[in-house]
Amino acid sequence: MSATVSFKVPAPAGTRDVTVSYQRVGRGDPLVLLHGIGHHRQAWDPVVDILATEREVIAVDLPGFGASPDLPDGLAHDLPTINSVLGALFEALDLDRPHVAGNSLGGLLALELGRENSVRSVTALAPAGFWTEAERRYAFGVLLTMRGLAQRLPLGVVERMSRSAVGRTALTSTIYRRPARRAPEAVVAETLALAGATAFEATLHTGTTVRFTDPLPGVPVTVAWGAHDRILLRRQGVRAKRIIPHARLVRLPGCGHVPMNDDPALVARVILDGSSRAAGA
Repeated sequence: MSATVSFKVPAPAGTRDVTVSYQRVGRGDPLVLLHGIGHHRQAWDPVVDILATEREVIAVDLPGFGASPDLPDGLAHDLPTINSVLGALFEALDLDRPHVAGNSLGGLLALELGRENSVRSVTALAPAGFWTEAERRYAFGVLLTMRGLAQRLPLGVVERMSRSAVGRTALTSTIYRRPARRAPEAVVAETLALAGATAFEATLHTGTTVRFTDPLPGVPVTVAWGAHDRILLRRQGVRAKRIIPHARLVRLPGCGHVPMNDDPALVARVILDGSSRAAGA
């Protein structure tokens, strides 16, 4: 069941109220899940039930995505601000250094939280920020094309396409290796989420200068990459390993950019194993 929480975040002129939508299930050490740009927390649905057998899972809609309102005026969609928002969210939900797993943008945010030592472990699935400039331009071009198509397609067309494996492949093959496995209603919901994401352009613009270069000493890190990622090419995982030498680098065979739907059992095991690397887990 979804819920919302509101909290105050520092801004250049005082503080601003931020509201975040989330789902909280399971029991055990807390594990926060962060989705990618243009997606929503339901991207994690294929793995939530598995994770919830061993962790208290908190799946979050980032501000301006899914059911979470955009950030108020005075707060930018840059990494320091989103880190501050997530830190305030953890405090509001009484989460003391939770484990965190993220995909794409969410993977970058998870690593940023690890850099600040505000989480117990990081699992990053195809995280942003390890690209060359050419790779970044390519990825952003793909994302903008996806966004434009989602905004132009009438709802009725999306619903009809989602009812067949061929239609689901046309709509989601850029992010999934096995798009036909995605449920029709999930395809409709995530197409609408991409079209309606109010923070999409601001977040993408901020990403033009992002590079992750911190080795993250002292925080257990797992970096996992789909073997068939069509947005952030898998060679970026090798680059991430060079930057974070102690990280566990995992290849996800048969998976695309959003691997949770392609192989839920494998992805859940990678996340659980990664969070178990933290002392005391």
